Amino acid sequence: MSIRFEPLTRDDLPLLLAWLQKPHVAAWWRDLQTMEQVEADHLPSIDGQEPSYHYVIVVDGRPVGMIQWYLASDFPEWEEIVHVGEGVAGVDLLIGEEDAVGRGLGAEVLRAFISDVVFAKEATHAVVAGIEAANTRSLRAFGKAGFLFAFDYEEEGRPHRLLRLERGRPRPSRGPC
Repeated sequence: MSIRFEPLTRDDLPLLLAWLQKPHVAAWWRDLQTMEQVEADHLPSIDGQEPSYHYVIVVDGRPVGMIQWYLASDFPEWEEIVHVGEGVAGVDLLIGEEDAVGRGLGAEVLRAFISDVVFAKEATHAVVAGIEAANTRSLRAFGKAGFLFAFDYEEEGRPHRLLRLERGRPRPSRGPC
């Protein structure tokens, strides 16, 4: 299986919206259900006005989802919630194609993305993900990619778990999350 990451472009936004509207994604990405919301959230990054980096996940030549990363310290409101400090990246993942869900792809994508993209930036020493506690599928994928439980917190009135992966920590095929 080949996995690659292509920077998200304006032309990708209709496909991203279609993924975001699928029930298995919409349950967790609730605030991005119209093209206006998707554009407001992603165009600042695409246009270089916001320090977050969005990619289309391409598996065996087929777009199957989106992954994004950012430095937590570049987003003070989120940093105020998670208190992770400098050099820590946040990552968010969605697998949009239903036939690509439940096959272990999320963990494989995370391993490749963190190794090839996020940790390619020398100053980044750890990666975190804030995941709704009820999103067990996502928690399993991050755990299999080597992320460990850091702590529970609340965001937008919902319980979340912060998971963390340190640079240089071996990433097992199965994690404890």
